[in-house]
Amino acid sequence: MKIIRDFHFVEETDRGASAAIGNFDGVHRGHQYVIDIARREAGVLGAPLGVMTFEPHPRQYFAPKAPAFRLMNAEARANRLDWLGVEKLYELAFNDTLSALTPGDFARRVIVEGLGLRHVVVGQDFHFGKDRAGTVETLQALGAEMEFGVTVADLLRDSEVEISSTAIREALTDGRPRDAARMLGHWHRIDGKVIRGDQRGRDLGYPTANMSIAGLHPPKFGVYAVKVDVLSGPHRGEYGGAASIGVRPMFGENLPNLESFLFDFKGDLYGAHLSVALVAYLRPEERFDSLEALITQMDADCGRAREILGTL
Repeated sequence: MKIIRDFHFVEETDRGASAAIGNFDGVHRGHQYVIDIARREAGVLGAPLGVMTFEPHPRQYFAPKAPAFRLMNAEARANRLDWLGVEKLYELAFNDTLSALTPGDFARRVIVEGLGLRHVVVGQDFHFGKDRAGTVETLQALGAEMEFGVTVADLLRDSEVEISSTAIREALTDGRPRDAARMLGHWHRIDGKVIRGDQRGRDLGYPTANMSIAGLHPPKFGVYAVKVDVLSGPHRGEYGGAASIGVRPMFGENLPNLESFLFDFKGDLYGAHLSVALVAYLRPEERFDSLEALITQMDADCGRAREILGTL
């Protein structure tokens, strides 16, 4: 998959796609449905399959101090879209210039002149242009005028519940990763680079790979059974594990992070990129009376995580 970040300078081979447009936070089943329609149109047209999205997320751009809400960072989203077979990811910089475009200017300058898209697919709730003035009806009218195809996808529902990023956030906040996974169509994953921590886990016999969750909607703090994909470095592969998300109350005040212990693993992961899938919530964070009590609980957590992962 090729990532194109500037619609002003696009190679001819990267133009002419059938593209789904949206923020695609989480790349949930509703998003996948929209992408599949774009895929179908790409096949009809003999065009590449594309996705147009924005970085940062417009909501983040307009309210940078609001609580973190994203289900995925840009890296995780790109990894998931690549896995889905997207050929061209138009990850456009959302800035003052882009946000000031009227719906008509956006269609002409970005869709037609910049990217030369032949067909676009959006959800029913899609809005675009300055002050979100453009609707799906606006887009259809502009498509007819400027000669690009437009498909509006129905909202996807599951047991009469609309699948949305909001509903997925609620499931994660409640410690229900399996419910989130049902709506996502895949395990909720946190992707990122392994950073140096305090190395307390190593001293306890449980060396962990530490990752920041800054900018992401925090799942319920506690211990999880996880599946870990090591995406780079000499230890690439898939591992089972147990992970803690939270502030580590045994050790004072700390920024929230993700610490993953990989089963049956030996090696150095500093600097590697990991994708950690939350499979099951085991228990909340706790403050123990002693390190011995903490280790005993960690032994039990890992045993339970192994059992759960063994059933998958």
